Amino acid sequence: MKTVIYGLLIPFIGTAAGAACVFVLKKDLKISVQKALSGFAAGVMVAASVWSLIVPAIEQSEGLGRWAFLPAFAGFWLGILFLLILDHTIPHLHRSIDQAEGPENHLTRTALMVLAVTLHNIPEGMAVGVVYAGLLSGSSNISAGAALALALGIAIQNFPEGAIISMPLFAEGKSKVKSFWLGSLSGAVEPLFGGLTVLIAAFIVPAMPYLLSFAAGAMLYVVVEELIPEMSAGRHSNIGVVAFAAGFSVMMALDVALG
Repeated sequence: MKTVIYGLLIPFIGTAAGAACVFVLKKDLKISVQKALSGFAAGVMVAASVWSLIVPAIEQSEGLGRWAFLPAFAGFWLGILFLLILDHTIPHLHRSIDQAEGPENHLTRTALMVLAVTLHNIPEGMAVGVVYAGLLSGSSNISAGAALALALGIAIQNFPEGAIISMPLFAEGKSKVKSFWLGSLSGAVEPLFGGLTVLIAAFIVPAMPYLLSFAAGAMLYVVVEELIPEMSAGRHSNIGVVAFAAGFSVMMALDVALG
């Protein structure tokens, strides 16, 4: 159980480490750096979705023969639809930020960013929770190394998110300590929802392939909807592409090396 608790906390530690940038950096991250971080995060999440979630979901359904893809297919689309409904229910980040343009609305823009990051951390926490639930159940093709690889991959992805929140808060006049705590708290939903997922999944082991692919669909929705537009907007989009490849390679290596 300690292994599970530590695994659930690793992504949160990544967010906190990113938020701690407020203590060492004097101003906001450069646009090129933000592009690189968004691209790297996207690559990590795509690789994690494939190797740590979708592939184990299909392997666990091998008993269905040629239809082994069905649980992963259904769960994947449930994850996509879940995030789609979430985006339509809550004001979309890009549209809301555009409406909040102007120096008098900096706090509103930052609040929207905190909200967006917090909401999109939910499926990531669920993803880690599902993998560790599969590890605990012993009924899925998930090793302790693969679960750790996913947790580390998401922690890497969370690092820039913590910085993207804490730095603007400090620029708006909040203290470094308060900016750090607010940036860190945006990732607190991950161990919370991860823990809830572990508790729920323990009672519905047969649904594990659906849960694994659900988390994958939700994560890929975040990648396509938020991270890819951020890494490719404006000039020098090749920075984001190269960073995407680097993130994908790192997560792929972690999953194989630790799996």
